Amino acid sequence: MKKFCSVVKSPIGDVIILADENAVNVVSFHPKEVDGLTENHISQLAAKEIEAYFTGNLTIFSFPISQNGTEFQQEVWKNLMQIQYGETLSYAKFSAHHPLAIRAIAAANGKNNLAVVVPCHRVIGSDGKLVGYAGELWRKKWLLQHEREVAQKGQTELKF
Repeated sequence: MKKFCSVVKSPIGDVIILADENAVNVVSFHPKEVDGLTENHISQLAAKEIEAYFTGNLTIFSFPISQNGTEFQQEVWKNLMQIQYGETLSYAKFSAHHPLAIRAIAAANGKNNLAVVVPCHRVIGSDGKLVGYAGELWRKKWLLQHEREVAQKGQTELKF
C-alpha cells in the first residue's frame, strides 16, 4: 500500500504524519524515513488539525486513523480516546475494568503509534507523576499543560 507523509512544525518538535490512501497510521515525534514520500489529502487534513491542536484551536481530531495491533491493543487505544481533553487518568483507574492486566495495558499504551491523537499522554502514575511516554516525558508534560490551559482547567506552570 502506498504511503504518504506530512510534517508539522510544533512547539515541541517536528510531528511526522504517515498515512495510506484511507487513514493516518502514524503520528510521531521521532524521525521516520520519509524520503520520497509526498502528501495526500488525508495527511494534509491531519497536518491542519494537528497545527490547530498546537495553537489551541482544536480539541478533537476528525481525520481517519488506523493502526495495526492486537484486539487487546485496539481496545486499549479505543479506551484512551475516551479520556477527555485537558483531563488525566491514572494507570490504576484506566485499567480498573482489567485490574490484573495493568502491565499489559501499559504496554499497549506504549505501542500506540498515534501520538497526541490517541491520547496516551493523558495517562499518568497513580501518585500523579508523569510516567512512560515514547515521545519523552518533557513532551508529555508540555502536552498536558497545553491542554489544561486551553481547556481553562488552570495553568500548571509558567511558560516563557
